[in-house]
Amino acid sequence: MLGYTNSRPVRIVGPNREILTLETLPPPHTTRWVASRKAQVVTAVQSGLLPLDEALSRYNLSLAEYYSWEDALDRSGVAGLRVAAVQLDRAARRSRQLLNS
Repeated sequence: MLGYTNSRPVRIVGPNREILTLETLPPPHTTRWVASRKAQVVTAVQSGLLPLDEALSRYNLSLAEYYSWEDALDRSGVAGLRVAAVQLDRAARRSRQLLNS
């Protein structure tokens, strides 16, 4: 009989090819979120290094905020997580909505 073993990784390769562990992730209660830190958190969650619920509580994030980071990273890479890129993306979406109305 096979038993369940914890398959959670101990370390992963981060978005900038750095080795990430729970200890090298951004510190809990980080308040200054640069694109690289957001990408590290999303990569850690997606790889299973950090469960989503732990990430939300550790970094005091809402589910919507985390998913917006994940979406931006998937669409545009680390550059998509920059505040300026997010603002431009929002403006472009609003323009498209106005044109389609």
